[in-house]
Amino acid sequence: MKLHPSSLTVALLLALASCGPPISQYTESEAPKRLTLDDATTHVDVRFSPGSAVMASGDAARLRHLAATGAIAPADRVLVSAGGNPALAAARVGAVSAELVRYGVVASARPRADVAPDRANIEVVRYLVTLPPCPNWSKEPANDFTNTVESNFRCANVSNLGRMVANPADLVSGQPLGLAAGPPAVTAVQRYLEGRVTSPGGAVTGSTTATPGGGGGTSGGSTTGTP
Repeated sequence: MKLHPSSLTVALLLALASCGPPISQYTESEAPKRLTLDDATTHVDVRFSPGSAVMASGDAARLRHLAATGAIAPADRVLVSAGGNPALAAARVGAVSAELVRYGVVASARPRADVAPDRANIEVVRYLVTLPPCPNWSKEPANDFTNTVESNFRCANVSNLGRMVANPADLVSGQPLGLAAGPPAVTAVQRYLEGRVTSPGGAVTGSTTATPGGGGGTSGGSTTGTP
């Protein structure tokens, strides 16, 4: 049987197409590079004496224990809702904030209508970050006729963001607008002036000593110790 030239051409083209690598079918979904956030938010209820901003002694001790052990950490977004009239509720939020700020935890007020009259609810917003499966070299680098980026593209940027973010909740939504918390800022400056700044290696560095005439000088070297 004699094949028509056009039929032979079609058969050859189909054979060549089947031998080529499936690069044209590659999509970005085969190498996802996204951070995964798991919500680990918790709630803590504390009691107050009726009609006052004095926290129950047992609840105050429990709150300090949670902050000391990291169950409530400075990296968390802490929102406090208190019962009572507006003035009393603000005073109770201030009492909770005063207990937490000793451990570097900054709390913000969050009015809610469903809080019991002599209680306060503390919402500890915390997210766990899971990095993408990087590096990813699943895409065949040769004969890329689609001119798409490599499968490992952006892996480093996304992974570094997940590692360096101080508060993972910021990846979900921005911080609420407002004035800066004074006590943590003042404490940071005081620690620096007293030479109690801890380096990543654990050594205390950068101690500053006052000199006559109002100037300042930085002493060299470093000493080990705890802040």
